[in-house]
Order: sequence, then structure tokens, then C-alpha cells
Amino acid sequence: MLWKRNIDKNIKTVELRSSPVVIRVNKFDEKSAKDFAEKIASAHNTGQSVIPVIIDSYGGQVYSLMSMIASIKNSELPVATIVEGKAMSCGVILFSCGTEGYRYITEDATLMIHDVSSASWGKNSEIQASAEEVKRLNEKIYKILSANSNKSEKWFNKQLNEKGRADWFIESKEAIDLGLADKVGMPKLEINIKLDINLQEVT
Repeated sequence: MLWKRNIDKNIKTVELRSSPVVIRVNKFDEKSAKDFAEKIASAHNTGQSVIPVIIDSYGGQVYSLMSMIASIKNSELPVATIVEGKAMSCGVILFSCGTEGYRYITEDATLMIHDVSSASWGKNSEIQASAEEVKRLNEKIYKILSANSNKSEKWFNKQLNEKGRADWFIESKEAIDLGLADKVGMPKLEINIKLDINLQEVT
């Protein structure tokens, strides 16, 4: 993401007390979820009006994804989600959770939707419990996709059934058509620094 500073010509030097926070998401694990929450919180103290989240990821742990979604929901600032390269599995779900109107996908980026996977082993009862949890998580992610798009939960399931539950790859134009993305392209972060000198009226 490019940064652009517009500094008033009357200002000789400038030093920001804190730089704007731009979050990059490549992994979905406990550490990345913790870092994500800390950076979301930190962004509220920089003076920025929006939090850019750049996603370039193959996916990861669903529970860590849910933690990141909670951080977005609790943010008092709008969160701009930006796909640069790829947002697959957990990545596409997080991308869809960006603030409406602030979800960007670069022209050659790819989204990928698929079912939650599980590598379970152990006693029969443990395998059955794991299967039930995978089913619950699947229902949850398709509800999120439905809420963040212009399609129903049943529609997403129908598309995946027709594809034999295989990975579903989506290009930028289709992402716009599905309502998963708002704009194609990479936005720029603009920092405006100006000097105002005013006469204060006597009261």
C-alpha cells in the first residue's frame, strides 16, 4: 500500500507522534490473531480515520479467524479489507467482514471458498464430536458469507454442491458480482498535514 503525505507549504518540518497502522494478514493462527487485535486497538490512538487490513493468505485456523472477526466488529473505526494476491479459506471470510464500501480487491487477486476441513483421530466418539463441530463451523462461515454478500447461505451451499464440494476460485469481477467486494484496485493511504491560523473572537 502506497502512503502519500500532503504537507502544508508553511510547515517546515513534521514528525508524527505515531505512524498510521496498516495490518497485513498472511496467517490465521493464535499469534496472528493476537497481533491483529493489538494492532486494531493501537490504530484507535493514531488519529487515522480508517484501518487498512491487507490480506494475502492461503488461510489457516477457523477459531483464529473468529477472533479476528470479533476485533473488526468491536472496532470503533471503519476497517478497510484489501486483497492483494489471494484471500483463500479463512482469508475470504475475513475479507468479506470489512466495512461496507471499504472492501477492495486488486485486479489480478483470487478468492477461494471451501468447506471447513478437519484432521480428526482417536475414539469413535471423538471423531463424531469433531464431525459435529466441523458441521457447526461450516454453517457459521456460510452465514457470515451470506450476511456480507448479496447471496443466501443456501445459495453458497448449492454452488459448492454443484462443484462437488471442491475448492471454488473467484476472480475480482465475480467477487464484485457476488457482493463480496466493493471496489477493484488498491487504495492509497493519504496523510494530510495542514496549518490553520485563525483569529479568535473576544466573547
